[in-house]
Amino acid sequence: MKFAGKVAIVTGAAQGIGRACAVRLLADGAKVVLADVNVEVLEKTAAEIGTADTVLAVKTDVSVVAEVDALVASAVSAFGQLDIMVNNAGIAPILDWLDVTEEIFDRTMNVNLKGAFFGTQAAARQMIAQGGGGVIVNMSSINSGLANPSVATYAISKGGMNQVTSTAAVAFAEHGIRVVGVGPGTIMTEMIKGAFISDAGNQAILSRTPLGRYGEPSEIASVVSFLASDDASYITGETIYPDGGRRVLNYTVPVKE
Repeated sequence: MKFAGKVAIVTGAAQGIGRACAVRLLADGAKVVLADVNVEVLEKTAAEIGTADTVLAVKTDVSVVAEVDALVASAVSAFGQLDIMVNNAGIAPILDWLDVTEEIFDRTMNVNLKGAFFGTQAAARQMIAQGGGGVIVNMSSINSGLANPSVATYAISKGGMNQVTSTAAVAFAEHGIRVVGVGPGTIMTEMIKGAFISDAGNQAILSRTPLGRYGEPSEIASVVSFLASDDASYITGETIYPDGGRRVLNYTVPVKE
């Protein structure tokens, strides 16, 4: 129960990696505020993973700064403080580079990058007001540093997010606030199941993953839990990549049929 007495917010918490992070933080003793735009799934998740004493569900569009500020205020109102902020909400439009519209570009940047920036800002303000200390975790991606043109806007937003992490880490170090990032590889979430799972897609993904399998949301949640804990007390400004070895691979590997 390493987070006993701690309060966490997880955005994009209705399903996938966000839900797994919420489940893990709860298991580690934290009280958790779940935020998402999908109210129906959000409330179902909240009912399934916790109780009114440990979980609060708050409908939040992270692209709207006022809603992010209200989310932090709701967490403090319900549980008295904020110790861990996980900026996980994100979208990943899949389309050809030349088919990206201004609307798609702006929406991706607003959710992924603007949401992370102002989520970090709102959390840091509250942590400073409490007297300092706390951890902010930004959910980046392997695509922050690799070129996949079919998810260009997503990749660009995550590259920017890494700078949110590093600049905020320096800005808030004097307040005892650590800011870290997690950059997953291909994780078996609802997003991946809907977009990539086909014979050809599966072949492509496994050929670039030395461990030869998809990651699980719980494996990303484990990294988040570690980074948010005192075990990672000397880590700030860094983004960690649980990706099955993909970043260090400079060739494809054979896939067994």
